[in-house]
Amino acid sequence: MTTPSGTQQAILAGGCFWCTEAVLKDVRGVQKIESGYIGGHTPNPDYRSVCSGATGHAEAVRVTFDPAQVDFRDLLGLFFATHDPTSLNRQGADTGTQYRSAVFPLTPEQDAQTREVIADLTAQGAFDRPIVTTIEPASTFHVAEDYHQDYYANNPRQPYCVAVIAPKVAKLRTYYADRLKG
Repeated sequence: MTTPSGTQQAILAGGCFWCTEAVLKDVRGVQKIESGYIGGHTPNPDYRSVCSGATGHAEAVRVTFDPAQVDFRDLLGLFFATHDPTSLNRQGADTGTQYRSAVFPLTPEQDAQTREVIADLTAQGAFDRPIVTTIEPASTFHVAEDYHQDYYANNPRQPYCVAVIAPKVAKLRTYYADRLKG
């Protein structure tokens, strides 16, 4: 989806939205990331209801990016490299459909590119197990409560951040340093 400023948006669910936000926020070309909920059936979901698993929503991020600096395919590459797309409804200790790996394409091009990237990763044998990331129709994106925005930056010493998010951010900085903001 192209916005009036020439930027585009993508919606990605890689388990915990705190992790996906922290990993992608420092990528060159990413202008804004919002944590939120998508793909469910309950109007106006909140964190408590989504965590119960009863709403059908996934924790996801909406990424606003400049395609001249980072394109959708590159974002997908970083997304797949920094979470486990082979675990069904689970990321680490977080279990339930709210933690599923999913892409919510906003355009037919994003849908096609997502399918191509998954096919390429599968053909390359990039993972030891099959990719279970779903491609789901985009629906209303509900922005999460304020305290979920920039969670890692605001809570770097919180035990979950230290144990789960920090290693993902370190992986990005080690293996993809050339993709980060200066």
